[in-house]
Amino acid sequence: MTPEAVVNYLKQHPEFFEEHADFLATIMIPHPHGGRAIPISERQILTLRDKSKQLEDKLRELIVFGEQNDAIGEKLHRLTLALVAAGDIDSVVAALHFNLREDFAVPHTVLRLWTNGEHPQMPEFDAVSAAARDFAESLSNPYCSAHAMVDTAEWFGESAAHLKSYAYVALKNGTSFGLLAMASEDAQRFYPEMGTLYLKRLGEMAATALQRYIA
Repeated sequence: MTPEAVVNYLKQHPEFFEEHADFLATIMIPHPHGGRAIPISERQILTLRDKSKQLEDKLRELIVFGEQNDAIGEKLHRLTLALVAAGDIDSVVAALHFNLREDFAVPHTVLRLWTNGEHPQMPEFDAVSAAARDFAESLSNPYCSAHAMVDTAEWFGESAAHLKSYAYVALKNGTSFGLLAMASEDAQRFYPEMGTLYLKRLGEMAATALQRYIA
């Protein structure tokens, strides 16, 4: 008789357990974590305890994720209020850089904007290559990478040599009119597999606040 046949028999004859309850109490099986043999009833209790522990671990993990999401949501809310309160493009840019640095602990941020009309004499309006503009236009979602894209490494100046992870968010109003680049010396701060929902919302907020001043 094969093990499969035994299993099938027990499935088809559940009354076996009632008719041979005394016999089941005498069966000894290996402890799941090694060592002595234990009754089958004790093994069932240990199995239930293991499953309970797995569920508790999963619940703790979900709670941690929920707390992290709440914290990020609060930071985005503070940034939103700062962008709404900004009365000119200088204030919008300053609020964006300040909150990313102080609230989100992003050590390096660079914003580049382009327009067909006149623009303020700000570093954010420095010349941007066609490759960088095309890259921004190609982004439907934020993009994270271990390497600087196209020619954006030079945007970070002397810090570029020490940067190991990058995140790019295109600013769009139909078509792209800017690119927000963030970078870190930590290789795990931005990585290709990470979720980008909050980065996408960040880009939408920044684009909405900035497009009021972009011709």
